[in-house]
Amino acid sequence: MPIRAYLPGYSWFRIFRNAAIRIGVYTSVCLALVFTAWLFLANRVPLIERLAVERNLAAAVLLCLCALIPFLRFLSLPGHQLASGLVAWLLFSCYYRLLCVFFRNLSDWHSTFQVFMIGAVVYMIIATLSWITVTIWRTRAAHASHPNHHAS
Repeated sequence: MPIRAYLPGYSWFRIFRNAAIRIGVYTSVCLALVFTAWLFLANRVPLIERLAVERNLAAAVLLCLCALIPFLRFLSLPGHQLASGLVAWLLFSCYYRLLCVFFRNLSDWHSTFQVFMIGAVVYMIIATLSWITVTIWRTRAAHASHPNHHAS
């Protein structure tokens, strides 16, 4: 029988038992790292200024790939997809607000609320489409396994 050691402050980490929240936090860390690298390359490395379009395209693709992590992890669980995506995007939006303090012109591009709403709407659309797909898939599977079903 294993003995669990309960360290001081251990109860705070119980929130990470939920896979949706855990994946959301990991996704937000990935998004923050990619976005920070993008900002520093764009603002602090003048050598790659002539490759600005390619740099921005590569960063946007990396951000999209990182943002797809909750969708791919919870492919058949739309509720977890939405929760994980919203946690990730909320934390990323808070990080974006923090970066607006250091990069003054960043808030002129998009406000923190705009960034949050863009991500939240995209995650809600993806979760809705996933929910519709899962519902159709489960309905078809239940219909096909029905004992009186005859193939036409």
